[in-house]
Amino acid sequence: MNFEILYVPIGVPTFHLESAKKEFDRSCKLLKEIDEDVLIPSEMLLDTDTLNNFLNNKNPDLVIVQNITFANGAYISQVIKKFDCPILLWTLREPESVGGRLCLNSLTGAFSAGNMLNSFGRKFSYVLGSPLEESVKEKISSVIMAARLKKSLKSLNILQIGHTPQGFGFGRALDAEMMSVFGANLISVESRELIDTAKTYSLSDIEPYLNDAKNRINNLDKIDEKNVLDFARLYKAYDEYVKDNNIGALSSRCWPDFFTAFGTPVCAVLSIMNDLGVSSACEADTYGALSMYMAQYLTGKCVFFGDPVSINEKENSMTFWHCGMAPCSLARNDTGACAGLHCNRKIGPTLEFGCKPEKKVTIFRVGKKADGSFRFFISNGEALDKPQQYFGTSVVVKTKSNISDLVNKAVKGGWEPHFAVAMSDISNELEILADMLDIEVEKF
Repeated sequence: MNFEILYVPIGVPTFHLESAKKEFDRSCKLLKEIDEDVLIPSEMLLDTDTLNNFLNNKNPDLVIVQNITFANGAYISQVIKKFDCPILLWTLREPESVGGRLCLNSLTGAFSAGNMLNSFGRKFSYVLGSPLEESVKEKISSVIMAARLKKSLKSLNILQIGHTPQGFGFGRALDAEMMSVFGANLISVESRELIDTAKTYSLSDIEPYLNDAKNRINNLDKIDEKNVLDFARLYKAYDEYVKDNNIGALSSRCWPDFFTAFGTPVCAVLSIMNDLGVSSACEADTYGALSMYMAQYLTGKCVFFGDPVSINEKENSMTFWHCGMAPCSLARNDTGACAGLHCNRKIGPTLEFGCKPEKKVTIFRVGKKADGSFRFFISNGEALDKPQQYFGTSVVVKTKSNISDLVNKAVKGGWEPHFAVAMSDISNELEILADMLDIEVEKF
């Protein structure tokens, strides 16, 4: 997917152009380090005619507007009129001087641009600093990743398989909301459609899927053979539907249908789908799947999905768990991903393991308030080196904030009981994305 970034250094020629040129060259170098495909003008844009000539015939997904010197509101207004995409406003530091000439006056230009952007009702990101500062590089990189994710959402097909169980309505998504808020396309099918498709496969049809699963999951040979074969049939049905319909994320009903109507759980299928790059949530939690997709896009790693089930005040940690679904790649190295039986239904295969440690993780959720508006839950911590905590899959997260306060605030705030645990610190990118989407953020 093509992604176009436009660097727009605006200013006027009445300030110290030697200083401005030095910052322009440094800025170009930094931007090319971050993304070599960024579109950069051959010179500073020091009048509106030069600016408009550069903007013509461009179709950016992100515009980085930098006050290379002061520029009045007429400059940013040209950008606003031409492009409806995320904007990052970049202010340069004024060179130090005691009683000498004002060289750039970039900050006053930022106030002018910010005033105009607000007058037009445009959301924008902001950074102040030299192109030599690491914090500036980090902020620009985060904005670019958030803008890439925003564009990716517009081409996302998210699949909702079956309905949420009774009492789990928090995960049920509406196609209009998914499209209007996030830009994603929601596709809905009944779970029986995939079950009926799975039932048609012969042993030869599923052989490649069975072999693949055996390479990913230990102890499959200890599970009832019929259940293993039916799991492979489900794996093929899900995989082919995903490929045929260009699905990037999915939520799937699991209990009771797959136990009662098919006789085999879907847990292990969803686990493998995550490893194949398709963010997959169980219990038909579509906003959980969307949360996983965002986290996986930003980290490039598989995401844990589960319930918050217990806390340990002494180590300031919370255990996230689910009854048999997690990406095999997250399993501890000393155990690997193991097959087991569902803790309640006593039918397999499910996944059984604790997750390997990770120095930085982000707990994340796309949630909804009582009035129906969306919000982001964001909290940071560390995935501890802990074995499997209960039957099923688990990860223990030591949070940066006080765990008792976090739980008290989250429960009283009405947050949903499913969370994504991303294996990296992506809090900055998520906050920027929320601002781009005009969604409230609650940090814990």
